[in-house]
Amino acid sequence: MSDSIFYSLLADTILIVHFAFVIFVVLGFLLVLIGLLARWSWIYNKIFQVSHLTAIGVVVLQAWFGQLCPLTVWENELRRRAGQSGYTETFIEHWLHKVLFYPAEPWVFTMIYTCFGAVVALAWYFGRHANKKN
Repeated sequence: MSDSIFYSLLADTILIVHFAFVIFVVLGFLLVLIGLLARWSWIYNKIFQVSHLTAIGVVVLQAWFGQLCPLTVWENELRRRAGQSGYTETFIEHWLHKVLFYPAEPWVFTMIYTCFGAVVALAWYFGRHANKKN
């Protein structure tokens, strides 16, 4: 296997991990909301709660400090090593990038991440307290 194919595959792997991270944060939050209403006990699992809050917390902190996600940095470096410029049109990359990335000013994303992080934290807080009352 040539170096360029190897680096390209690594970059695609990081893109998949990045996409899975986003799905975990967003879908996890939706499941928490549904779970609060449906009284699912698994949403109170400490490992899930800490993982989910940490994940969105990292995104919010990166946005506030103007830092790129390390996954994005690593993927771009691997694409450069593969001889690609930025995001090329492989099958995986094409579709995942269309879903994952949206063109807007950085401050827009900072506000979205901050608001989403606050809503996630509030859902966990009020959900935990609602569970203690029952």
